[in-house]
Amino acid sequence: MLYLCIRMTENRFIRRAVLPKDGEAIMTVFDAARQIMVNSGNIHQWQNGYPTLDNVALDIEKEGAFVVEDDGKVVGYFAFLPSPEPTYARIYDGEWVDDGLPYHVIHRIASLPDAHGIFDTIMDFSFSRERNIRIDTHRDNHIMQHNILKHGFTYCGIILLLNGNERLAYQRVVECKV
Repeated sequence: MLYLCIRMTENRFIRRAVLPKDGEAIMTVFDAARQIMVNSGNIHQWQNGYPTLDNVALDIEKEGAFVVEDDGKVVGYFAFLPSPEPTYARIYDGEWVDDGLPYHVIHRIASLPDAHGIFDTIMDFSFSRERNIRIDTHRDNHIMQHNILKHGFTYCGIILLLNGNERLAYQRVVECKV
């Protein structure tokens, strides 16, 4: 496995997550993100211990698990995974901006509450590697919806998770400059 470490700012790095080394820090980030969701009125997303280290291990297996570090401390986590995403095969009440191009999907974005600009950092990293990105979120996750739209994504419709729960789906395709 390629060990990737990208400096995003003077003190901020993104690198591939490693288990068991990062396990405790990632779970701390997930717990903090769950609390942020609850405090903002999003009480239905990430229930029953989700996401788990098993989810992280699957992201690692797909070479798509990343941590965000500030001054050497893990302050964020996200999965950046290549298509296809099985739950994106069908979209309801809308359509994808582009359904023909390969894409990457971003899942499980989480950060500590005192770490600012994590979403911006993740978007900079992701769009420097892929021009077609899809993302989804829970209807009650207004913080995530705000960030997604702020970064130029288009609302496309509703997708269903494997368990049947719905998610709001978004896509952004950055045109190539010639």
